[in-house]
Amino acid sequence: MYIGILGAWIAVFLTLSILSYLYEGNVFYKFAEHIFVGVSAAHWATIAFWNQVQPNLFGRLWPQAEVASLDGFQKFWYGIYHGLHVIFGKIFPEATFNGVLYRGIGDQPQNLSYLIAFVLGIFMLFRLIPKIGWLSRWSLAYVIGMAAGLRLYGYMSSDVIGQIHASMLPLWTGNIGSSINNIILIVGVLTGLFYFFFSVEHKGALKVVSRIGIYFLMVYFGASFGFAVMGRISLLIGRFNDLILYSGKEYGFATPILLVIMVVVLILTTRKGKSEEV
Repeated sequence: MYIGILGAWIAVFLTLSILSYLYEGNVFYKFAEHIFVGVSAAHWATIAFWNQVQPNLFGRLWPQAEVASLDGFQKFWYGIYHGLHVIFGKIFPEATFNGVLYRGIGDQPQNLSYLIAFVLGIFMLFRLIPKIGWLSRWSLAYVIGMAAGLRLYGYMSSDVIGQIHASMLPLWTGNIGSSINNIILIVGVLTGLFYFFFSVEHKGALKVVSRIGIYFLMVYFGASFGFAVMGRISLLIGRFNDLILYSGKEYGFATPILLVIMVVVLILTTRKGKSEEV
């Protein structure tokens, strides 16, 4: 019960702190902003480590193996893993099944080529050390180059080619409604492309076509903006519903009490700032 009340008070405080930015930048907003950025960064870092780095990197460098079956280089290699387990604990787990000690994580086949990715990841952290920060450029170059190549291929195959294929529609389908829709779609695509054709001056018939393209783009941007605003408004309504819910006696009148306190503090800090300016 008390945990629920405490959570309600924290939720109300953070919500009102963010909304206080509508008045002006203040300590409440900055505090909530820092909390949001810090918690978000920690959350995504944790998710990325346990869902990506740990299984896809460490799980391939040290897949699960029975200790008694290791020999030669593998004993040395898994000895490194054991040292990491001693230092970091649960990040590099060891397990015992039926009295047999296992080391490693995941069930992927071992692939030591992932050492290259591991080294590049370490180089990325060197950016925090100015003297050897230049090593991070190798990692950035690899990431940017690889991402650009993969994204270009994916974008071309899924977006560009897919959009071209989706735009190849018959002008007459046997149904007046669908035929009109196809004509509008084709006209919008062609005129929108003509608007971004800058090799020739837009005058005469080309100016008329590009102007029609502008109208289609305006409709698209307006609809996209309206859709985005509706999504944000729905989130805002949800927050207001919570503020109303937490204003009751069962939550200790969290909303009105915190609202009054924050308004008083903002008024006092504003007056203090104006008096110092004078």
